Parts: sequence; C-alpha cells; structure tokens
Amino acid sequence: MGRLQRFFKWFKSDGAPIDEDDARILRLEFQSRYHQFKLLLNANNQALEIMTELEQAMTGNVPFGMKFIRSRTMGAYTRVYQIVKHLHALAPGKYKALSVRLEKIRLSLESMLIIQRPVDSSAPLVLPFSVLDKTFADQAGMKMASIGEIANRLNLRVPDGFVVTAKAFRLFLEQNDLKTEIQRRIQSAEEEGHHQLYTTSADIRRVIQDAPLPQDLEEAIMAAYQALASRRNREPNMAVRSSALNEDREGASFAGLYHSALNVSRDHLADTYKQIVAAAYSPAVMAYRFSRGLADEDTEMCVGIMEMVDAVSGGVLYSANPMNIRDQSVIINSAWGLPKAVVDGTTATDLFQVTKSPALSITHRTIAAKEKKYVCYPGEGVCRLDDTGQEMMRASLTDRQALELAALAVRIEEYFGCPQDIEWALDQSGEIILLQCRPLQVNTDAPAPLSASGEHDDLPPVLFQGGITASPGVASGPVHRVMKDVDALQFPDGAVLVTDRALARWAALLPRASAVVSEKGGLTGHLANVAREFRVPALFGASGVIDRLSGQEQITVDADGCRIYPGQVRSLLALSHRRPPTNLMEGTPIFGLLEKSAGLITPLNLLDPDSPTFKASNCRTLHDITRFCHEKSVHEMFRFGKAHRFPERSSKQLRAQIPMQWWVLNLDDGFKTDVSMERYVDIDNITSIPMLALWAGITAFPWEGPPPVDGKGFVSVMFQATQNQALLPTVRTTMANRNYFMISKNYCSLQSRLGFHFCITEALVGDRTTENYVSFQFKGGAADFNRRLKRVRFVKEILDIHGFRTDVTKDALRARIEQYDAEIMVAKLKILGYLSIHTRQLDMIMANPAMVERYRVQIQKQIDAIFSVSHAPVG
Repeated sequence: MGRLQRFFKWFKSDGAPIDEDDARILRLEFQSRYHQFKLLLNANNQALEIMTELEQAMTGNVPFGMKFIRSRTMGAYTRVYQIVKHLHALAPGKYKALSVRLEKIRLSLESMLIIQRPVDSSAPLVLPFSVLDKTFADQAGMKMASIGEIANRLNLRVPDGFVVTAKAFRLFLEQNDLKTEIQRRIQSAEEEGHHQLYTTSADIRRVIQDAPLPQDLEEAIMAAYQALASRRNREPNMAVRSSALNEDREGASFAGLYHSALNVSRDHLADTYKQIVAAAYSPAVMAYRFSRGLADEDTEMCVGIMEMVDAVSGGVLYSANPMNIRDQSVIINSAWGLPKAVVDGTTATDLFQVTKSPALSITHRTIAAKEKKYVCYPGEGVCRLDDTGQEMMRASLTDRQALELAALAVRIEEYFGCPQDIEWALDQSGEIILLQCRPLQVNTDAPAPLSASGEHDDLPPVLFQGGITASPGVASGPVHRVMKDVDALQFPDGAVLVTDRALARWAALLPRASAVVSEKGGLTGHLANVAREFRVPALFGASGVIDRLSGQEQITVDADGCRIYPGQVRSLLALSHRRPPTNLMEGTPIFGLLEKSAGLITPLNLLDPDSPTFKASNCRTLHDITRFCHEKSVHEMFRFGKAHRFPERSSKQLRAQIPMQWWVLNLDDGFKTDVSMERYVDIDNITSIPMLALWAGITAFPWEGPPPVDGKGFVSVMFQATQNQALLPTVRTTMANRNYFMISKNYCSLQSRLGFHFCITEALVGDRTTENYVSFQFKGGAADFNRRLKRVRFVKEILDIHGFRTDVTKDALRARIEQYDAEIMVAKLKILGYLSIHTRQLDMIMANPAMVERYRVQIQKQIDAIFSVSHAPVG
C-alpha cells in the first residue's frame, strides 16, 4: 500500500493520528494536479483563439493562403493534443477514447492538407493545337484548352501552335529540385509581409531562369516547332504565352498578370519558356494568387507557343457589358498594331458598342487619339511607336469589321453559355484571328450610379470629372502616386492608387487599395478586369488627373459618376456601403480547403454536459474534444478534493467574525505572506480573487437567523431530523462545523455545510475571459422533500435572473456561468456568497407564500445593494 493510500486509510472518522509528512504529500498532490489543470486551461485558451481565427477567415473578407490553413490547422491540433495529455494526467486511463478520436481527426486533416496530383506517366510533354479542346484543361491549361475548343469545335481561326504541358512543368521542377526551394521562399514571404514579396519573387525567378531545361523537354519543344515550320513552309517567329492551370477560370482570370513574350525566334524558345515559368512567381501573380485563395501548389505553368500574328490592329472584345448585367451590348476596344496596347492600358483606344437585338448594329463609337502602337520588329521582338501619324485619329476598325467581331462574340458566348472576354487581331489580309477566350466577370448589381445629378446637395466642388468607369463603386483614401516599382513598395493600405497607365503589374496592389485612378486605360484592360474581380472602384482614361490631384492628401473617388472629390465625402460613401460586402475568398480552392479542414475543427456538437451523449467517443471535432476536456478537467480536478477532508495541519483557520469555522488550504499563491508556522490566517493575507469575492458576499449583510417557523414547518423539521440524524447540528459528521476554501490567486473551491444544507462553489477568475467560470452546487435541508424542492427552485429563480445556467435534479441545484470578464465574475461570486448564507433554513417556510415573498423581496434588495457597491465609481 502506497504512502498516500495509507494516509487516506488513516484519515477516517475514527480520529487516527496524522503526521506532518502525510499532510505535505496531500498538499503536493493537489499542487501537481492544479499545475496540470492550469496547463490544460492555457492550451484550451490557445485552441479557442485559433478556432476564432478560422471562423473569422470563413467570412472570406481577408485573403489567406495555404500557409495560414496549415499553420492554424496544425496549431489547433497541437493545442488539443496538449489538452488531452493534461486530462490524462489528471485522470490516468479514464478517457482513452479521446486519443482514438483525436488520432482519427489528425489523419483526416493531414489527408486534406497534402495536395497530390495524379501522375500520368503517359502524358506528353507537348501537345499540338490540332488535338486540343476543353477536356485538355488539366494538361494544357484553360487558356490553351479554350483556344483548341474554338478552333476545333467552332472552326474559328486561331494561330497555329502547340502547348508545353503541365507534365513538362513538373519535370522541369523535379529535375532541378526547384519545388522545395520555391515553397521555402514563399513561406518566408508570407511570414514577413507583402513587402517581402518583391525580394522573394526576384529570388525565385532567378533560381528558375538559372536552372537548365531537361534535355528531353528541350528536344520536345524544338520538335514541335519544327513540325509547325514544316506546315508553314517557313520558320515563323512565335508568341509564347502563359496557360497556367489556375488561369482564365471564372472568378480567377489572372488577367494580364502572367507573362507573354511576343515575336520570339526559334533560337530563343527554350529560354523564353523558362521566362514564362519564372513569371508565375512575379509579385503581381503571387499577391493575386494569395488574395484569390489559390494554393501555390496549384501553380503548374503550361505554356502556349503560337505563330506570331503581325497585326494591323487588335484589341479586346466583350460579349456583354461587364458593368451592367442588363446591357447585352457587345463592347469592342481596339487600337492600331498589336492588341498589347489595349490589354496593357498604355494608350487610348477606340470604343465600339454593338447591340445584339433586334439585329447587330453599332449604337456608339468613340474614336480616340491613339498616340502609340506596338508592332513587330522585322527580326525579333516588338517595338512601340510613339508617333502614329495620320492613323492617330482614324478608326482602327471599320464598321463592317466591328459587326463581324460582334457576331463572333455572340457565337462564342452562345457556345460557352456565358459572357466571354476575347482577345483578337486583324492580320495583314484583314482576317480576324482569335488569340484568347475566357469567361467574363459581369457585375450582377443593379446599375445605379451613386451620384446622379441632383442626388446630393452637400457635395464639395469636383476636383476632376471625366474618364470611364472601369470598376463601379465609391471609395476614399489618401492619394498615392505609383509610376514605378519603388512607388509600389511604399504603397500604404487603404490608399487610392493614382497612375498614368493602367499596367497589369499594379494588380498586386489592388488587395490593399481603396480605389484606382489612371490617366490611360479602358474597360477591357487587364487591370480593369482584376479591379472588378476585387470590387475595387476604378476610374480609367482620366486624362490630366495626376496634375489635378497634385497637393491633395485625401480624396473620394466616385467611379460610377466619373468624379473625384476632395476629402472624405461621407454621403457618397454611405451609399456605396449599402452594397453587400463581398466574400473575396468564397468559391476559391483555398476557401474550399478551409471549409473542409475547419469542419473538423470549429463545429461544436457536444453542448450539454448532462446529456447521455456527452462522451469522449462522440467527439467529432477538435472543438468537441476541447469542450469535453474542459468540462471533465473541472470535474477531475476537484473530485479529489471533494472525496477527502483536509487535515488541519495542511490548512489554516480563517480568523472571522462569523461564528463558523472556515479553513483555507493554499494550493499555490493564495496567501500574501507565508503562514506555514501559524495556525490562523487573516482575510487581509488572502490574495485569491474568487475567495475574496465570495467572502464579500458572505459578509455583506449579517444573517438574521432562522426564519420564524409555523407549526407544520416545525413538525416537518423534527420528523426529518428523526429520520436522518446526520441533519442534526449536534451530530458530528466529517463536514460538521468546518467549511473549506481551497485557493490560489485565481482559483477557489468552497466546500461548506451551512445549517442543514451543503454548498460547493468552484471558480476560476483571471485576465483570460475565455477561461473564467463559476460553478455552484446546492443540496439538502431540514424540511420535507416538497419544501426542499421549493427552496431549490426559489434559489434557481434568483440565479436565472442574474445570468446563471441552472439545472435542478430532485432537491439538488447546479448552476454555472462562464467566459465573462473578471469584474462580472466577481459580482456573480458575491451573489453566491450571499445566497449560501441567507438561504439556509428557508426550506422551513416554503409552504408559506407570504413569507416566501417577503424573503424574495429582501434578498433581491440586498443583492441589488451588493451590485451597486460592486459598480460604484472609483475615487
């Protein structure tokens, strides 16, 4: 028999002697258990904080990446593992089912977070356009798959070419061991913030471009080019374009963010392929991918290599108006030369608007002064011409060509079943060649300009008016001019991005920008497309706006009304805020993964500790395990104390004016000074927050003594006393005349017998609101069962009023309140201290309604007085 067990055997009502060593062992055992309990509560608090982060992320208003999901998921699991470990220490072998459930959840989470793509060893490194359609999206990327679809299913003209597949990309990374290096750098960038993206991006791109191309991949590229040259009877220059697996999908277009290289000769195809792959890690792409909830593991870059079109004119074609779902007009933006000028937003462009019904007809045209155009060099590459001569004011499309383009747009939209964004070029013969086709994001909000004429009389003078609405809305912020990359590095959160050209690379700033204003650019440019995806108000084509905003610190951009105002115009902003908030992440792959993993973490199914289903085997989530362990830890921590009376030598008697014996066992840091050599402790030497709160309630009002008992009440008491001798105050029991506080600074357990009833109050009160709780148990009485039951219900009603969660079983009451700040918990403890004194022997008068009402009024009046003292202003 162990020493502790021998002690418990000795410690019985036979009055066996107790030596000092056994008292010390008991105290140390309590301290050890209390230490485990505190560690459990600390891990519990951390787990709940992580779960809160996950729930906030589920709103989708703040972007996050794979690192966030992995770190929070594994963080939650680690904390819950610690919780279970500490509960096992409190109750060895009692809750084995918890470990089984926890392991099952861990395996499920790990399987979700490991992204593995099926490997098809038979997949080719290169595919010709002639075999492509949309079923090849996982091998060729959506962009090239769509090119194949419109060429081979709709028989529309596209350039001849081929695609370097996703398998080739994986081969390139594997043979150079690039994947680990890339992920290491990306994780570091996520930890250090968005400013680190630029340095990280440069490092990753350098590593990729320095890596050698696998020999079989280079041979496959050159063989495909040679086959194309044989078909064309010459060696044409090529356009090398991105076609990532996550590009050109609905809701995540990556419009203009990936890289394209134009007019590339045969000798530079291999190096250009690596440039396109490396550009998948540009700052703009990394920021966009993070903001759109796309995992970096999904960055598998397919590359389209197609014959270069030496365009007379080119541009972008929208099969619907992206600003107005009710307007089914076809929108065409065009410029002389290559379509690069249109998609890059570097010059003014012509605008044609074509109605679809009742027949195709041009309803609006704007011919811009096209000061620049891009053309192919005779040898290789492209150049920008800054003087377009007589072409400047001439339309880059004839009406016939505009209607022909509109007809193509209608046909493609009908085929795909949704509005389309199409890039096109006119070759030297005037034939239309389609270069790209992807879903068009259309604003589904009802068109309602927020600042219609006459709508507001309190608007300040307009700073600027003009341009076009590239993305709707109203926003305000400080002006920040971005003309070069160093300006982007200094871009502050919430600023208005003001620039001279609507360059696609500024898309990296959109998640942090309140609005965008550009002197150049149009509705169909890449930056406009991405601005609409992020719902950032954008005003483009605002010629001269930079000079007009000179000296302005804060502005309000009304993109709907094409106006800019000084300062913050609250009336316009209020109208804009009526629009429902956008869940930026919803529908993205990362968000889907968060939903799945959070489904095993945050839902709480175990709600009622008194339910027969409140079992370890029924824990389905980490939150269930946390809830179960928290409840059981409280039970296990104090089950030990409730089962044994504490020896006088291990506790100190409290000097008190109340004629009752109060004993205090200091578990940890409940005393200000050491009184180990003394028998007594003064209340002024107590540091325990919950004990002092209880004591304030106990001593708030003197007890008036037993209530006057009528004849029936007296007979009932005497009858019960004869039936149960333990209820007589003169009969000594292990709890008679002694009331025990077990305390630390933030914890208290009070076990007491007061008169004919028993109370157990347990509380933890500290700075961490999520850990705070008070538990109260009340049982017994001298009267018959019916009167005892009425008294329990009487106390229950009082506690219900004050926010306790209560439960009555026969003549026993249990009450609990939790997760309030320390001030509120102290007030609740004062109520319990007061009730533990002033409800004793009230069971005797419970059959007298008038007496019950009198005590109800008096008790509530005195509780109100306690509250008024608790909340009295300091000083």
